[in-house]
Amino acid sequence: MKKVILIFCLAFGYTQVSNAQVDFGLKAGVNYNNAGEDSFKNSTDDIVDGATAKTGFHAGLWFRGNLTDNGLYIRPEIVYTQVKTEFEQQSGSDDYSFKKLDVPVLLGHKFLGFANVFIGPSFQYILDDEITYKDFTSDELDKFSVGLQMGAGVEFGNIGIDVRWERGLSNNEAKFANKISNFTVDNRTNQIIFGLSLKL
Repeated sequence: MKKVILIFCLAFGYTQVSNAQVDFGLKAGVNYNNAGEDSFKNSTDDIVDGATAKTGFHAGLWFRGNLTDNGLYIRPEIVYTQVKTEFEQQSGSDDYSFKKLDVPVLLGHKFLGFANVFIGPSFQYILDDEITYKDFTSDELDKFSVGLQMGAGVEFGNIGIDVRWERGLSNNEAKFANKISNFTVDNRTNQIIFGLSLKL
């Protein structure tokens, strides 16, 4: 069902963009993941300390097709992302990172000639992870998940800057246990993403 939804959204995006003026370019940036927590209220101290345990990066391509003359557009992206997060165990938490392919399909609106807001689903596939805890692996985790992105940005010429919030919507959690210890891994992202775009 998830793959059907992804194919439908990509097909819809392609149909709309094929009938519109298309811009495209490169993008990159940093992302701060709050490791599945419900809010960022406890993240201030971590960010001040450098946020090294939860800061990742992303890079990829973006496409934008104008749907109307009043600034409505659709923006599919293909992005490689490395995310740092944590897993909880009896003795506390430990850090690990995973790499994923993101395909956001964003509906946005331009206004004031340089600003924009956007929202849409983000389809994600985990390419690799680096969980190292005794003999456990993350094979039980669902590699495919769906999230939601929303944000705002500004553009000056060919340069764009945006900030967005991403929340994983799929129930993508696995619990591992044996006679000695147990821990939980949750790959749902809950992150703030800072991005820089270049229109080619």
